Amino acid sequence: MDIVRPPIRIAILAGRRDGFENWELMVFDRILSDPRFLLVTILVHPDPFGDRRASSLFGLQSRMERKALARQGKYAPISFDPAQQRFDDLKPMAAGARGNTQAQALVGKIGLDMVIRLTPQGLPGDAVGSLSYGEWAFTFSDQRSERADWYGYSDVIEKKPATKLTLYARQGNDAKAAQISSASFNLKISAARNTAFIKERAVTLLMRELGRLADTRQLVTAPLSEQVARPPSLFDLARYAGGLSNHLASRVAKAARAKARSGSAVWTLYTGQGRIDEFDPTQSVEIPPIAGDIKADPFLFQHEGECYLFYEAYADGDAKAHISVGRFNGDKVEPLGVALDCDHHLSYPFIFRDGEDIFMMPEAHQSRRIEIWRCVDFPLKWELYSTGLEGLSAADSILTQYAGKWWLFTNVSDFHAYEDHCSELYVFEVDGPKLDHVTPHKRNPVVMGSTVARNAGRIFERNGRLFRPSQRNAHGIYGYGLNIMEIEQLDLENYEETCIRTIAPDFKSGLLGCHHFDAAGGRYVVDARLTI
Repeated sequence: MDIVRPPIRIAILAGRRDGFENWELMVFDRILSDPRFLLVTILVHPDPFGDRRASSLFGLQSRMERKALARQGKYAPISFDPAQQRFDDLKPMAAGARGNTQAQALVGKIGLDMVIRLTPQGLPGDAVGSLSYGEWAFTFSDQRSERADWYGYSDVIEKKPATKLTLYARQGNDAKAAQISSASFNLKISAARNTAFIKERAVTLLMRELGRLADTRQLVTAPLSEQVARPPSLFDLARYAGGLSNHLASRVAKAARAKARSGSAVWTLYTGQGRIDEFDPTQSVEIPPIAGDIKADPFLFQHEGECYLFYEAYADGDAKAHISVGRFNGDKVEPLGVALDCDHHLSYPFIFRDGEDIFMMPEAHQSRRIEIWRCVDFPLKWELYSTGLEGLSAADSILTQYAGKWWLFTNVSDFHAYEDHCSELYVFEVDGPKLDHVTPHKRNPVVMGSTVARNAGRIFERNGRLFRPSQRNAHGIYGYGLNIMEIEQLDLENYEETCIRTIAPDFKSGLLGCHHFDAAGGRYVVDARLTI
C-alpha cells in the first residue's frame, strides 16, 4: 500500500515577475500539474545577478546569436497563470550584512521545503539552512549576467567533446553545494543554441529528480567539484567567431547539396566473429556501401541455418530511408530486396522472435508511435501487428525479456522546440509484442545525456550479465562512438548501468564515427561513418 505524503512545498527564486524563458515556464507548468508538489510562491530577488558582468561586445554578440540561431516558438503554459500565481519580493540586504532575516522569516512563515533557484544570486545562508531539501539550481543559472549568458561557450571554444549539465543543491546553515545529478550533451554549432537545447533537457532532469525526492523524501548528493566558467574574453570571442563562421559555411554548403539531392551521410558496415563482450573491430571485414544502397543500423537474424542482415537503406539524396535485407555468404552480403517501406522514414530494424513468430520493430518516429510488424513470408513480407506510445516521438526501440518480464527500451524526445532522440532513455514494462499493457518505469528517463542514452542495438544477456549497446554522441558528431553498457539493476523502481567499454572510430582508417552493434550465431556487425 502506497504511503500518502503531503506535497512538497516549493518556491521558485526568480529575478522578475514576467518575461520568463520557455524552460522556466515549463518548470512552473510541470510542478503545478503534479499533485506531489505545491508551488507556493515565486520569490523575486532584488539583485539577481550580483556582480556578474560581461563585456558589452559579448552582450551584443550573445543577443544576436540567440535571435539568429536559438530562436524558438513561445511556450504556452497550461497550468501556470501569472495573474493567479503568488509572488513575494525579497528585500535588499544591507551592505556588509551576513544574513537576511526577512528571507529567513518568509521561508519559515510560508512553510517551504525547498527553493528552485533560476538566478545567479541565491538565498542567504540562514534562509537556505531552514529548508528541508535546500536550494536547487543548475550550473547554467550561475553563468549569466543581466544581458548575457555564457554557459557552454568555453566548451565550444575549447572543442570539448560535450557540455556538462549539473543540478546541485545548497543545504545546511553553511549552504554547502553538492551535486544531485548530471548529464552531458553533444555540442551544437552554436553555443547559444546549445544552451537553449540543454535548458529544455534540464526541465526533464529536474522533474525526474523532484519525483525521486517526492517518493523517497531523501536527497542523495555527491561532491560538487565544478568551477563556474567566466565570460569569454575578447580573444575568446575572436576564436569563437572564427569557428562559428566555418560551421555556418559548412552548413550552408550541406544545405545546398541536400537541395540538389546529394550529400547524404555515408555509412559502411564491418563484420567479424565475436560477441558483445569479446569482439575486436580491428579484425573486422568491411561490407562497403554501393550506389543506391547506403547501409546503416544493421541487425542480424539467424533463420533456418542462414544469417540475414536487415538494415536501414537509402541512396544519396533520399529524403527518407526504408528497410532492406540481405543474406550472408561468407563475409559478403547477397541483397534480397526491400523488406519494409512506408510513407515515413524507417531505420533501426530491430528483428526478434517470440515463439514461432518473427517480428520487426523499426524506428518510425515520424509516425508518432512505435510500430511492430509481423513477418508473414520471410524475409520480404510483413504486416503491421501492433502499435504503442501513440502520440510520442520515440526512436531506436528495443524489446527484451529479463527476469520473466518483457521490457521496452526506447529513446523518447520530450520536447517543445528541440526534438532530439539522443538524450533520454525510457524504460517500460510491457506484455510483449502486443503492447496492450505498458507500465512506465518510475524513474523515467532512466538515463540522460547524449553520450550514453541512445540505444545502439539489441540488448544481450551473456553469462548472467546484461549488456546494452549505446551511442556516444560527442565532438559535435552524431554517431561519433559506441558504448557497451552493463545493466546492473532493472525493475520498475530502479535502474543502474555502467559503461564498461567505448569504441571510438579509430579501429580502421578514414572513419568519422561508429554507432551501432549487433550479433547473432557468433557473428557481429557494426556500422561506421565515412562522411558527416
